[in-house]
Amino acid sequence: MANTKSAEKAARQAVKHRTRNVALRSKSRSAIRKAVDAIASGNKSEATTAYQSATSVVDSLVSKGLVHKNKASRHKSRLAAKLKALA
Repeated sequence: MANTKSAEKAARQAVKHRTRNVALRSKSRSAIRKAVDAIASGNKSEATTAYQSATSVVDSLVSKGLVHKNKASRHKSRLAAKLKALA
């Protein structure tokens, strides 16, 4: 348990940050999964839309500092390659 006021506050903040981070990370995984599923379905317009939304979500995680920019780039690159292979 926290012994000082500042440690108590830090513990409270850690709980808030963790819940937000978990939710955002889950949102990004869902967006990537939707894009992969859309690409697998073979519908190019649906796949393109899903890819754009996934890219947006992944980029927002980078700006919030939740994901390293290289990891985000790797996800986007792999999705783009799958989308290109669909055409």
